[in-house]
Amino acid sequence: MAKRKGKGKGFSLPNMGAGAGGGGGLNLPGGSKGGLASKLQEMQQQMLEAQEALGDKTVEISAGGGMVKLVMTGHQKLESITIDPQIIDPDDIEMLQDILLAAFNEAVDASQNLAADEMGSITGGLNIPGLT
Repeated sequence: MAKRKGKGKGFSLPNMGAGAGGGGGLNLPGGSKGGLASKLQEMQQQMLEAQEALGDKTVEISAGGGMVKLVMTGHQKLESITIDPQIIDPDDIEMLQDILLAAFNEAVDASQNLAADEMGSITGGLNIPGLT
């Protein structure tokens, strides 16, 4: 079996000035560690509040020339569906199904855009995975 040099000694990083040795944490230019952590906590709180508030905001979508209307919250919960009775044709139920499907998909897209806009105003446009 081959012997390795420095067995059990690990490695060390060169000394890079004040704070490099045992402090750990972030040393970023233009601010202290505490200031960055405080800003991140503040942003996190704002994002939680905005996420919660999305439940109170809605998008309204109409399809089929206004014959079908959907209201969906920012949490993507469908609140209401309104169907004009004139669009109901027992001989062409597939048309109503297609209109409902299109309206629902459009409502989901609009709800996702609403959430992205709300979160983007907090994150300054940073694309942070999992927030929306």
